[in-house]
Amino acid sequence: MIHVRLPDGASRALSPSSTAADLAASIGPSLAKRTVAAIVDGRLSDLSAPLPDGAAVELVARDDPRALELIRHDLAHVLAEAVQALWPGTRTAIGPAIEHGFYYDFDRETPFTPEELPVIEQKMREIIAARTPFTCEEWGREEARAHFEAAGETYKIALLDAIPEGEPVTIYRQGDWLDLCRGPHMRTTGDAGTAFRLTRVAGAYWRGDANNKMLSRIYGVAFADKAALDAHMTMMAEAEKRDHRRLGREMNLFHFEEVAPGSVFWHPNGWRLFQTLIGYMRARQEEAGYVEVNSPDIMDRSLWETSGHWQNYRENMFLAKTQDDRDYALKPMNCPGHMLIYGQGTKSYRDLPLKLAEFGKVHRYEPSGALHGLLRVRSFTQDDAHIYCTPEQLTEECLKVNDLVMSIYRDFGFEDVRIKLSTRPENRIGSEESWDRSEEALREALDQAGHPYTIFEGEGAFYGPKLEYVLRDAIGRDWQCGTLQVDFNLPERFGSTYVAPSGEKLAPVMLHRALFGSLERFTGILIEHHAGHLPLWLAPVQVVVATVTGAADAWATEVAATLRASGLRVETDLRNEKIGYKVREHALKKVPVQIALGANEAEQGTVTIRRHGTEGTQTLDLGEAVNCLARRAHPPRELG
Repeated sequence: MIHVRLPDGASRALSPSSTAADLAASIGPSLAKRTVAAIVDGRLSDLSAPLPDGAAVELVARDDPRALELIRHDLAHVLAEAVQALWPGTRTAIGPAIEHGFYYDFDRETPFTPEELPVIEQKMREIIAARTPFTCEEWGREEARAHFEAAGETYKIALLDAIPEGEPVTIYRQGDWLDLCRGPHMRTTGDAGTAFRLTRVAGAYWRGDANNKMLSRIYGVAFADKAALDAHMTMMAEAEKRDHRRLGREMNLFHFEEVAPGSVFWHPNGWRLFQTLIGYMRARQEEAGYVEVNSPDIMDRSLWETSGHWQNYRENMFLAKTQDDRDYALKPMNCPGHMLIYGQGTKSYRDLPLKLAEFGKVHRYEPSGALHGLLRVRSFTQDDAHIYCTPEQLTEECLKVNDLVMSIYRDFGFEDVRIKLSTRPENRIGSEESWDRSEEALREALDQAGHPYTIFEGEGAFYGPKLEYVLRDAIGRDWQCGTLQVDFNLPERFGSTYVAPSGEKLAPVMLHRALFGSLERFTGILIEHHAGHLPLWLAPVQVVVATVTGAADAWATEVAATLRASGLRVETDLRNEKIGYKVREHALKKVPVQIALGANEAEQGTVTIRRHGTEGTQTLDLGEAVNCLARRAHPPRELG
């Protein structure tokens, strides 16, 4: 007999070679019917795998959130079978589960089209309805190679060759169709369910390398039930309406060009919005005791060797060699430049904490297929800061950063913020004492602030633990933005010191801090969160003054000048067009306030105001309108 331990601590005796399916059946037929997988000694496993003696076993039902990855993985296999049944000779590459769903890459003479997705979906539903069992088989390497060579599956052979010697080669079969796969899978194709939708096709280079062949990728979304799928599809439809790329065109904010992939061409209104963000952050940082600096965009290889980027990050850097045979790199990060600024002159403990901030332009190579509007670029601006402090100041400074970032997110309309604390990874540098001290400082800061947080064990950087701030937007999507990282490593690499009260020279603790993160990315998130309807204080054009008739042109010019004098960003529209046309055009551009002026307003010295998103209009004296609008056109901090 073998014995296994259940989650409640009970032990259960089973015959040798028993599986998790046998365990479920021994407990009860209802449980056996619901169970689709098991967690054995902490690892997700097939129900058909033999249980080791003494194993801790937890049975997983299909409605368990942990089964969702299996549902999506099973559907990837079903997708591949459907495609090869419909188009024999199509070669398969990889098909993993991903966030919200799955995909599979295919090598087909003619790439797939969106019109073919319903046909594939129908075939998938037939395969699911057949409820064909998944079975796991262990093959010899040569047996697997011979099979895939005969089938012309060259990508599977490449994947087979990548399996380290000594590791088993596992094949998952569903009826006559099979795939090279580590698993696990559920019991049958029927367990995958029908709460899925194929969403789009795309090109994808084999192994993400542009030097390799372009494959045809089919994406799908999948959930445990139809209600969750419907909710996701509704969110996706709303997300499409909010797509910052489309809104950026409609609002005339920015565009991209192939001559500079991943770099933004800001238009006047977009640049005004960008500068409004910088101005807001600059004021908040000055209030919090930061001093602003600026470091060079391109620096010599020796600096990046000292920082460790040349050895560990070079493939993501843009490099240059000059005529005098010196190697340079565009900066991917601001930290090394700040280390050189800190290193100028002797620092005393009385000078700490020293908070250096920079709106630094950084450049990082991203594969062309990963670029996505403002959300994934190669050239971006960080609201970067580095705080140099003593170990005794560490908790207090972490608390100050946390309070600042939460306050800033509220100002931009983000009330739901999740915090992740990532702790020491397996591969790390520094003493255990310094890791203990820095992790405790972050925990204590969060506890003092009263913010709930989730611990991600082993997910910290190699040089220190970190906090990540995840914003949830208006339609429920999560965006990781701000970070706070503790670093004992970089000051030591650069020989940075301060003079302690004892007269001893010690290395400071360094905090890496970004609140928006990438300003480009944060701008894209803001546009999508507000669906382009930015708060008045953020809108690049706050007011448009439009005329109903040419008789009001002089009054419109005077009104616009008065509003500008009060600090508002104003444009006039004196074109010989109908007022309805003008209103619709500026509404499309998401201008928060439109003022319509006709002969009556010009005669009486009034203005008629239309606020975006509200019904009706309001007629006010000019002075009253100016006071009302000017008060609401300033950042929340200034409004008190």
